[in-house]
Amino acid sequence: MNDLANTIADPALLSARRLAGAFAARRLSPVDVVDALLARIDRLEPRLQAFVEVYRDEARLAAEAADKAIRAGQAVGPLHGMPVALKDLVELEGRITTGGSAIWRDRRSTLTATLARRLLAQGMIVLGKTHTVEFASGGWGLNQHMGTPRNPWDATHARAPGGSSSGSGVAVAGRLVPWAVGTDTSGSIRLPASFCGLTGLKPTLGRISTHGVLPLSPSLDTPGPMARDVEDAALLYNAMQGPDPLDPTTRGIAAEDPMPGLRHGVRGLRLGRMPESEREGVDAEMLAAYDSALAVLAGQGAEIVDVVLPFPLGVFLQPQPMVQAEVFHHYGAIAGDPARQLDDAVRARVLAGAGVTAEAYLANKREHGERKRLLEAALEGIDALLTPGTAFAALRLDEIDPAVMLSRFNGFANYLGMCALCLPSGFNAQGLPLSIQIACRGYQEATALRIGYVYQQATDHHLRVPAGVM
Repeated sequence: MNDLANTIADPALLSARRLAGAFAARRLSPVDVVDALLARIDRLEPRLQAFVEVYRDEARLAAEAADKAIRAGQAVGPLHGMPVALKDLVELEGRITTGGSAIWRDRRSTLTATLARRLLAQGMIVLGKTHTVEFASGGWGLNQHMGTPRNPWDATHARAPGGSSSGSGVAVAGRLVPWAVGTDTSGSIRLPASFCGLTGLKPTLGRISTHGVLPLSPSLDTPGPMARDVEDAALLYNAMQGPDPLDPTTRGIAAEDPMPGLRHGVRGLRLGRMPESEREGVDAEMLAAYDSALAVLAGQGAEIVDVVLPFPLGVFLQPQPMVQAEVFHHYGAIAGDPARQLDDAVRARVLAGAGVTAEAYLANKREHGERKRLLEAALEGIDALLTPGTAFAALRLDEIDPAVMLSRFNGFANYLGMCALCLPSGFNAQGLPLSIQIACRGYQEATALRIGYVYQQATDHHLRVPAGVM
């Protein structure tokens, strides 16, 4: 570490926003930061198992180049030199992309995902690829053959990291990287964010290109940021969003910068409180944190209003023919071969789509459209629906039933074309993160981030670091 870095004890503990400021002020260089992160990876990765692969030599070379560009006054933007990690669904030409599957350990990408090209064009440094549930199919974060990342909030027991963006969640929570990219089909950004004490944004379908991202269910898949706080999440989201001619879902959806409105406060906003019936089955400490979060936002000027929902949020925990068919389309041939090494639970989920007819597929899509109209009517005049991020904090791995679906409070946002932000709302008696979710109408990411920013300015839950990684 050079003399500039001596003013900062451990650059790896700084948020991306603060790192960018330190780069601009020449108090830190990208070389300092990459070296600090690689040192932490050397120390913690054997236990945390967040990464599939770390690009050590390439990251150092990129950091040296970024440092020279910044010192020469030729930075391409404020994020030049910033490290980032990518979920192992995001293609990088010439690199291995396994999709979390041992059968693809040697699968080398022939293209680079649009979102990765955008990050690289802004001078960001890809530190490595992070673990995912096989084919991104599962909410607990388990991976039978490639390994399950370890939630850093419990140094004694192995706990669920949340999935499917498990490695991204653990890498950011463990301070192995300032932020990371995940993907979300039914909670796969928000579940690891909730279990790992992070801020995770599921954007609306079409906000961020999925070109070059291995699919699960293209009707629902959305990449998004996983970060330590709302401001960092907004910055990374901004860096990835925008139309892409290679992804038809992005056509006509102009990028919308959330940063100008981030500090506008919540006075005048109407925030929906979930019905009493939705509290059933939710852990008492999670509910207490949820009620406290509503009180904080009310104290900041928001109006908290009761909402009558047209259906239980957990209705989407039932198998959805649309998703089953799309998953089977992509992975059915692999799952149908008993000789191929595949996670048992994932194989069962993939094969469940074998019998879905075209009629059932289309009927399910129509049903989602009708439910979307019903929920929009119920939320008329309401700016966001607030729920817990999950029903409970992270369980120990030996307590988990992989067949149980976790996305009770998450899936509705995907199926109904909404965006949603999860962020820490406190900690339980065991010191495990609790979470709240802010769900907004489609393309209202700026509103969700604005509400989350106000909440984090009034609380400090997002500032806590797992003791075991210090």
